[in-house]
Amino acid sequence: MEMTKLKLPGAKDFFTQEAYKVLRTNIQFCGADVRVITITSCNENEGKTTVSLQLGRSLAELGKNVLVIDADMRKSVMVGRNTTARETKGLSEYLTGMDGLSDTIYGTQFPTLNVMFAGKYPPNPVELLNGNYFSQLLKFARENYDYVIIDTPPLGRVIDAAVIATSCDGTLLVIGNTVRRNLARETVNQLQKSGCRILGVVRNNIRKKSAGYYRYSKGSRYGNYGYGYGYGYGYGSGHKKKE
Repeated sequence: MEMTKLKLPGAKDFFTQEAYKVLRTNIQFCGADVRVITITSCNENEGKTTVSLQLGRSLAELGKNVLVIDADMRKSVMVGRNTTARETKGLSEYLTGMDGLSDTIYGTQFPTLNVMFAGKYPPNPVELLNGNYFSQLLKFARENYDYVIIDTPPLGRVIDAAVIATSCDGTLLVIGNTVRRNLARETVNQLQKSGCRILGVVRNNIRKKSAGYYRYSKGSRYGNYGYGYGYGYGYGSGHKKKE
């Protein structure tokens, strides 16, 4: 297994890491059956990749074996922005049968945290995600890891996240402070149609006080971070959806 070094914004910031510990704890309270988790967003640049890696790191700190899969094969930023890697093989190479798991899963500086990068852009990502190789990957991951975190493309742009979510135990939606309410509703509705359990909402880049959310707004060089948690639809509401 090849090695890579992750670069995580806020890795040494106490308040940022405390926020991820809150997220980690709430994930654990979802139940022992929630082990394969999709993370998506409405738009680009809402921080879902950073959330995926930071959550993976936080779980790994408890001694859990964690695999983070970069399933954004259309426009991945993980390799260039969050690692020291340059030329990598990843999910697209595995799904097309070009390379095996041993060539596409990388170790990190965190002993129990592994990553699978997106790989080269394929012309048919949705078809690949619906294929047998992806099912085999999830079967392997469930058998060998305590948690699997899947970073997916924004659901407000393409359908990939909903396709992946059908095979997962739950989904987290990362929402920045510039997302329109209607788009958030549409994204949640699309996830509900997939039949996947919506675990909650991670509010990112919160700039003003918001009741019910952990937040920190001063002294962090990485900006504001907030965590909001709620089942079903509720754009930052933290309330359960009415039946």
